[in-house]
This record gives sequence, C-alpha cells and structure tokens, in this order.
Amino acid sequence: MLQFPNIDPEIFEISLWGMSFALRWYALAYIVGIFLGWRHAVMLVNRPHLWADGPNATAPMSAKQVEDLMTWMVLGIILGGRLGYVFFYNWAYFSENPVDIVKVWQGGMSFHGGVAGVLLGAAWFCWRNKISFIATADMIAVSSVFGLFLGRIANFINGELWGRPTDVSWAMVFPAAPDCPGAAPGLCGRHPSQLYEAALEGIVLGALLLALVWGAKWLRKPGRVLGVFLVGYAIARTIVELFRQPDGQFMTPDNPNGFVISLGDFGLTMGQSLSAPMLLIGLVFLLRRQRA
Repeated sequence: MLQFPNIDPEIFEISLWGMSFALRWYALAYIVGIFLGWRHAVMLVNRPHLWADGPNATAPMSAKQVEDLMTWMVLGIILGGRLGYVFFYNWAYFSENPVDIVKVWQGGMSFHGGVAGVLLGAAWFCWRNKISFIATADMIAVSSVFGLFLGRIANFINGELWGRPTDVSWAMVFPAAPDCPGAAPGLCGRHPSQLYEAALEGIVLGALLLALVWGAKWLRKPGRVLGVFLVGYAIARTIVELFRQPDGQFMTPDNPNGFVISLGDFGLTMGQSLSAPMLLIGLVFLLRRQRA
C-alpha cells in the first residue's frame, strides 16, 4: 500500500494590498494544456499537406484564425465545464445556492460540459467565418489531448477524484478520502484512478490520435479524427469509472455504486451515462467517413 505524496496544491502564493493570490497546479494544468493545444493547432494549419493532397492543398483556417478561435475555446471550457458540473453533478446544491455557481476557484468542472461548450464555441466561430466546422473539430480533438493528460495529473496532485477501495499492491491512501468500512482509520487503500485516466485519455488516446493525424494523415477525411476522439474517450472513461469512487451526492445506502441509471445489479454512473452519447456520435462519424 502506498501513501499519497501529499503535494501542496498551491505552487506559490503572493499577497498584494491585503489580498492573497495563489497559483495552483490545477490552474497551471489548464494554462499549459491550452497553450500546448494552441501551438499544436498552429502547427497543423501551417502544414497544408496534412489536410489535402496536391500542390493546391490548404488548411481550413490560418494561424491567425486559430488564435481568434482560442478565445471561444477558453470560454467554452470554463462556461461549459462549470455549467456541466452544476446541472449534471450537483444541481440540488446549486439550485439552492446559485451564487456559488460563479465560484469556479472552489472546484467543480465537468469534462463533458467542457466538450459541449468547446464545440458550441467552435460552431459559432466557424459559422461567422465560413470555416468547416467538422475540420475544425478534428483539429480541436487531437489538440486537446495535452490538456486531458495534464488535467488528470492535476486531479491527482489535488488528491481528488480518487478511486474505489482495493487491495492491489499499488493501492494508495488519499488523506481526504473517507475511511473504508472495516479498515483501520487512515489505512484505506484506493485505486489511483486519476492516473488511470491520465494514462488512457492522455497517453493512449493521445498517441493514437497524433499517429493518425501526423502519420496516416486522417485530417484529409474530415470527421474521422473527431470520431476516434469521441469513441476513444467514451471507452476510456467508461473503463475508469469502474475503478473510480462514485460522486458522493449520488451514493446512498441503497445505491452504494452511485448509479444514475440502474438495471438490476448493473447500472451506469454519471460519467458513463454522459459518455454513452459521445460513443454513439463518434461511431456515426466513423461509419459515415468510412463510406465516404
């Protein structure tokens, strides 16, 4: 059994004019992830041969337009991620405490909400600028893997979103997690599910998408990269949810697994339920592109 390294979630803190400002690992993960995604997208649009064959090949947008797009991406991540968490995960609380919705610094973001926000922002940008939305979504999908990996590492540093109790040799004791029934206080080993997600969503899915884009040139058939991203993330998240501790607001004595959809002894957690539409939509994109 391993002890959580207990890394300080704050990198540093400064005080100015009687107010304290802190840079947290979670915020840094967002900043670096967005920066790397932006630079990767610029690299893609500066290489027209990845998008089409022949001397007249062009990318769907310019590097300057990628910079303009990033404004909508950041807004989509923050607004979509926060509202997704509010409505999908904790509406009972926020409906009685609406002022807390804006307190993003206290935590509470939904990946699925962030995806919806990003795609809506991209759709608006593409409509205004007469740019292919599907090609843009492909670019966003492959460029998002850096943020996915760093975000899950930040979850681990924060000691949050821990896994279910287990007796595997790499089980980890998270100080903020509740004790396990029947276990001595402070000796509840859990799956480090944040690292599982970082590996599956960031490394495995990321490596696959990068290989398809840079090696197999899958951007030449718009929609395929987006399809792989949606299907790959949905599968990865569904698997990790089997090891991840369910959200406390969904757990009851009669529902210890935190299912939001129950089918006898089986069911789906909120993360799995929200991933199901991603899987279906991704399969549609892949099948349509396969026939094209």
